[in-house]
Amino acid sequence: MLKILGLLFWYQTEYMVDMKCEGCVNAVKNKLQTIDGIKSVEADLSNQVVRILGSSPVKTMTEAFEQIGRNARLIGQGVPEDILVSAAVAEFKGPKIFGVVRLAQVSMELARIEANFSGLSPGKHGWSINEFGDLTRGAASTGKVFNPPNGGTAKEPIGDLGTLDVDENGEAFKTCVKQQLRVGDLIGRSIAVYETEDRSDPGLTAAVIARSAGVGENYKKICACDGTTIWEATDKDFVTSKV
Repeated sequence: MLKILGLLFWYQTEYMVDMKCEGCVNAVKNKLQTIDGIKSVEADLSNQVVRILGSSPVKTMTEAFEQIGRNARLIGQGVPEDILVSAAVAEFKGPKIFGVVRLAQVSMELARIEANFSGLSPGKHGWSINEFGDLTRGAASTGKVFNPPNGGTAKEPIGDLGTLDVDENGEAFKTCVKQQLRVGDLIGRSIAVYETEDRSDPGLTAAVIARSAGVGENYKKICACDGTTIWEATDKDFVTSKV
């Protein structure tokens, strides 16, 4: 649950989870219901889908699945209402810096951002949503900080995400909400991470923001050639990133 200006916001997160029986379902529900910020948990054994309503970070929920030995993959996030684009993702694929940034629309004027990074130098690093998805020169070619008309100010543009606090292991985790931010306006733009806190350098790395599956948009698919359920065809579906 997010509480912004006195208003409460819940959003839904969907996982594909390796469940074989009702015992697996009960184990998943019992574990998730111990996490702060989770309002309800639904498990669909036939489709191996778990739907979670609440405000807990993806990182926390994913770790909960790991603790009970369940293979799980995030397949959708957002709100079930009629928002055209409710989720997006930016993936940083190395070779030195790895990361995933997830954006979910929780109301028409409010977005939730969750980020995981590894491979950064310890300390504070500025990061932002930038105008362009041009990565020909890395972060240096992604333009200025994104600031739509009637959005933020020149001093505090909408795309300014503040700072990442990186620990001694080079890892950072951050979750926040941004008002006046619409995920649908960000597709094809980029997220950049900088060496300095004030973003005065050319930037360390950047990734393009791509549309991600919203709730109810990423269920099992049946292969037309042999009828195989694609999700059950290989364990690679469950491979997670380095962060």
